Amino acid sequence: MLEKVIENIGKVILGKEEVTRKMIAALLCRGHILLEDVPGVGKTTIARALAKTLNCSFSRIQFTPDLLPSDIIGVNIYNSNDGSFHFNKGPIHNQIILADEINRTSPKTQSSLLEVMQENQITVDGNTYMMDEPFMVIATQNPVEYEGTFPLPEAQLDRFVMKISLGYPKRDEEINILRSGNLKKRLEELKVVLTKEDILRLRNEVEKVFVKEEIEEYITAIVRSTRENKNVILGCSPRGTIALYNTSKAIAFMKGRGFVTPEDVRYIASDVLAHRMILKSEAKYMGFSSRSIIEEILDKTKIPAVKYHD
Repeated sequence: MLEKVIENIGKVILGKEEVTRKMIAALLCRGHILLEDVPGVGKTTIARALAKTLNCSFSRIQFTPDLLPSDIIGVNIYNSNDGSFHFNKGPIHNQIILADEINRTSPKTQSSLLEVMQENQITVDGNTYMMDEPFMVIATQNPVEYEGTFPLPEAQLDRFVMKISLGYPKRDEEINILRSGNLKKRLEELKVVLTKEDILRLRNEVEKVFVKEEIEEYITAIVRSTRENKNVILGCSPRGTIALYNTSKAIAFMKGRGFVTPEDVRYIASDVLAHRMILKSEAKYMGFSSRSIIEEILDKTKIPAVKYHD
């Protein structure tokens, strides 16, 4: 079923099966995705294709410097006829949300997503509104070195279960993009592969994936090492530990297993943890990156010898 989702999305976004797989893993563990890459590589397209494949309501919010929180979550409007207030919903009240170029708006507006990304709800003037399941924010951003960008605060970054990049297509893939015809038409022709009920059922199955104590200790050791690294100012929070635990279960499930192996943890660790770290300035000057430090930690952390019996 999940392979059909990947195949379906591959009809409009070519050569990005691994990125698609990670996005589905995030969806299965109730997480949100941050896509960072240069313009024009398909960030918006892959979000639209996912929503169409899952038959989910979709909204695209273009983040600009003058965007206000009320433009996203909605606002109460006064009715002069009866003296009452009516809540006018914002575009956040959908299932798949594309927060396009999220780092081009002010931190004040960025922070309007904190509650909904953590608790699947918003609060306006004392009233709470729940989001429809499945709910997922797919935010895109240009690299922070680009002009006119506002770096996301740590609290915001910590709420994304993964930060991934699409990258440029390979030569043959780029030629196939030219030959594949009208993109808009291909998006419109995408079939629905999963229903809401399917997604909720699959999420319940992911929660049942078994994790041995040795794997739990392995995950904890990796995350704690980010806090003790000499090149790091701020390591990963316990939310990062939970995220690595949950995404590892989703990856194992997508591979057809009911249990997590160390390889599942290693496969997804950089995507889950790297964006949660703040490096020292001197470490950056020396050529270190968050991902390289995670890879170094994975190499140094002892891999548990886990045996599973039928």
